[in-house]
Amino acid sequence: MAQRRLPAPRTLDPREAPSLRWGILGPGGIASAMVDALQQGTGQQVVAVGSRSADRAAAFAQRHGIAGSGDHDWLLAQDLDAIYVASPHSAHHEHALAAIDAGRAVLVEKAFTRNAGEAVEVLDAARDAGVAVAEAMWSRYLPGYDVVRQAVEQGVLGELRSVTADHGQLLWPDGPARLAEPALAGGALLDLGVYPIHLAAMLLPTVDAAHAVGALTPLGVDEQEVVTLTGPGGVLATCQASMSAKSPTAAVVAGTEARLELDGDFYRPTTIRLVAPDGEVLDAFEPQEREHGLRYEAVALARAVGAGALETPEVPWSETLRVMRILDDVRRQLGVVLPGE
Repeated sequence: MAQRRLPAPRTLDPREAPSLRWGILGPGGIASAMVDALQQGTGQQVVAVGSRSADRAAAFAQRHGIAGSGDHDWLLAQDLDAIYVASPHSAHHEHALAAIDAGRAVLVEKAFTRNAGEAVEVLDAARDAGVAVAEAMWSRYLPGYDVVRQAVEQGVLGELRSVTADHGQLLWPDGPARLAEPALAGGALLDLGVYPIHLAAMLLPTVDAAHAVGALTPLGVDEQEVVTLTGPGGVLATCQASMSAKSPTAAVVAGTEARLELDGDFYRPTTIRLVAPDGEVLDAFEPQEREHGLRYEAVALARAVGAGALETPEVPWSETLRVMRILDDVRRQLGVVLPGE
């Protein structure tokens, strides 16, 4: 076969983005990882943290060397350029709207909201206020994902035929309590399944149909599911998620002339191999670093703010809405209805 090589990532240096003053809303585990990422290798400034519990915010601030802390209202009143919403899914809608109302750019942790209706309200508010908003689907901002995106667009794989990705983690029933709670928008899909579905959405220009099967917990959230997405010309994406079993968390993007193999965890900075149909490894991408990948999504928002844009090119609003509508369709097929929907 003709010589094939992987394209180089076009991702810009995170240290060269405009510097914003950040506030953290929701001092949980993902927020801790974000602060570490921003404090190591970017010019971003994390200056405040807010929580329902002022004591919890103060402990988080002390642990990370952040100057100010308080409750949610205190945070929104501070001199900030951007707010990272890291609260549970059930609160993303409320907290994003509050940050927009305060005139702050907003980076909203995935899944963006509980459903597409809430996402539309957030994005409409951002458009009306002229405020930049982005979904913190960190994988799509990584250099490796740009390699995958370009390889498909440039025909390195031939004609795209299939995408497969699994994301299984042993998080239930003995993991974080919020994952079991319908009131907190728990379940595997919004926490884990969103990763393979976002990968598929990035590569399929349209999704013509979605078919889902799964199993529910006694409280009615999804324990696990397999989702098949059909794209143009019959290309198929198989997306699997489980919160009750650990899987390899790998992905394969296959075309008529070659395939990409993304090692587990496929959604992190990881090895990506270009493989011929006979199994020969033609090329490989190795990330320069495997830590602090969360910073890429934050600096993408910073660049949007600096350019006067309302959305990022990596995850434009149309993509956030498309994925949210797919997630809504999957939950409808599984019979998962969250309180208040």
